[in-house]
Amino acid sequence: MSTNSTISVTLDFYKEEYKSNLSDYHLSEEQSRYAPVPLKALLQCEEDGTRYPVVILYNGVPAGFFILHGWEGVKAYSDNKDAILLRGYSVNSKFQGKGIAKESLIVLDSFVKREFPSKSEIILAVNHKNKIAQHVYKKGGFVDKGVRVMGRKGELFILHKEL
Repeated sequence: MSTNSTISVTLDFYKEEYKSNLSDYHLSEEQSRYAPVPLKALLQCEEDGTRYPVVILYNGVPAGFFILHGWEGVKAYSDNKDAILLRGYSVNSKFQGKGIAKESLIVLDSFVKREFPSKSEIILAVNHKNKIAQHVYKKGGFVDKGVRVMGRKGELFILHKEL
């Protein structure tokens, strides 16, 4: 029997009620090299109105987190003003291995279409050494068109998903 039929993965903008779950948030050492824990990322959102914090809910419980960043974030990686940047993506360690990441990237399309109707593309930058994340993003429908950018921690692959 497939376990996916019992998974309910939804996305919601960050709300104060999610804070206690997100404060108990753990990433492996490897993952923490590439993504901040949610409460640290939220501070950046408070300072930058073009960053929208999004919570990944697994059967209603906060299990992951990412930021959708407008043009201020996109312009470092793309000329497409109708794109939105996915950044700081992670799933809490205790929820990993349940298919949440892949499912969240699939429901991301309808979330962005609903909340940001002018956007035609989602892009993200993933470190060339972060093979696990690259695999997850590609399973979630992102495509590598060969765009490369140098980041603070090495070469980044820019992945694209048309909406």
